[in-house]
Amino acid sequence: MLTDLPNVLTLSRIAAIPLLVALVALREPWGDMGACVVFSVAAITDYFDGKLARDRLQTSNLGRMLDPIADKLLVGAALMMLAGMNRLSTYGLYPAIVIMLREILVSGLREYLAGIPVGLPVTWLAKWKTGVQMGALGTLLAGDTGAAVVHLQFLPVAGIGEAMLWGAALLTLVTGWDYLTVGLRHAAAPPRPPRGAHTGTVPD
Repeated sequence: MLTDLPNVLTLSRIAAIPLLVALVALREPWGDMGACVVFSVAAITDYFDGKLARDRLQTSNLGRMLDPIADKLLVGAALMMLAGMNRLSTYGLYPAIVIMLREILVSGLREYLAGIPVGLPVTWLAKWKTGVQMGALGTLLAGDTGAAVVHLQFLPVAGIGEAMLWGAALLTLVTGWDYLTVGLRHAAAPPRPPRGAHTGTVPD
């Protein structure tokens, strides 16, 4: 049900996006730190909604549909705000592009594979990718200006965030390739006859 706690947590990630966008648009140090906090809390719910759903036996088709959508919306909004507000260097744009393209690729593969009884398994490497990616985006949203709010201005926070973003992009390429090969393998397989269709064989 939509009101189950795991689904509420998933929906909270979507609800956090307007607040995230507004805080980044302020271009204020406290706004940048606030955006980091909002994004980080929303990212943490990605772990707890799945765990709670399994522990409470509340897994559902609705939750499986909403979870990747919420993740992609949150990540896409953060990347676009960082790029649009010139919070990424020229070199930081490249991993951002890789991450966005991978999200589109996986969405397309999931849409194709939904028509056949095959899913895209979530690997441990994909989970690491998600963790590094969320950490990178949270760090970049805080940036050097947000770091000054909590007296960490002596750290190159923006540079650390971009280095993490490059790491996430490399993991994104590996996991994206894994998912692509799964899709291509099933796309190249002979088409399965519709359920109940006559196969032309003669019964014994």
